[in-house]
Amino acid sequence: MTERNVISLDKIKVACRDCSLSALCLPMGLRPEDVDRLDAIVKRNRPLQRGDNLFRAGEPFRHLFVVKTGAVKTFTQTNDGDEQVVGFHLPGEVLGLDAIQDGLHGCSARALETTAICELPFERLEDLSSNIPSLQHQMFRLLSKEISHDAEMMALLGRSTAEERVASFLISLSERFKRRGFSATDFFLSMSRQEIGSYLGLALETVSRLFTRFQDDKILKVERKHVQIIDMERLRAMVTHQTDAERHRANPST
Repeated sequence: MTERNVISLDKIKVACRDCSLSALCLPMGLRPEDVDRLDAIVKRNRPLQRGDNLFRAGEPFRHLFVVKTGAVKTFTQTNDGDEQVVGFHLPGEVLGLDAIQDGLHGCSARALETTAICELPFERLEDLSSNIPSLQHQMFRLLSKEISHDAEMMALLGRSTAEERVASFLISLSERFKRRGFSATDFFLSMSRQEIGSYLGLALETVSRLFTRFQDDKILKVERKHVQIIDMERLRAMVTHQTDAERHRANPST
């Protein structure tokens, strides 16, 4: 087992106040005593191993989950029994928001690597939010972010070429790693090429071919799951080129 897959139980038990992800998870301006009240309802579980399920589609919704370390994928099952990946979740990101309306999880969640999770009982979180305005605002912000992400993903799959989808995916990961204090240009992919293809609506062969081409073009350096972005400007240009073209078609005078 490599060192990056070893998670100390002491590290998992770090309180919200001292957690390195507090800037991502907690609302700004939350008073110390309110942080303590929130921390009192958080359950920190033992680590999930790669392949362990956090929850399954159809199970009753009782908790929101925050990734503390590691990574989780969410997915549904097609009629053929295949997995359709609907999201990848990194440290500081929340899972389970989509289940609030129906009270049932509409997708399943599975650890992509050794992963630690913070569990928040939703009923207790609701009660706490009603007494802490900034926490309630954070809940609204998270729900809004979820809706925006879904809309962006639908737009990406509806209009982009395979090259643009893969470029957008890598840029998104880069920005998310950067927000967590990690390198924006040197990181490991927890997900397989097959899972990336499922998420982006592409065949495995297409994803693999594009990774190879990006490496041949000296945009990336790829060593199995280790990715280094060498030319971020060219990667961004693949995405912004189409955005600019669409903007011009919508308003030719600009």
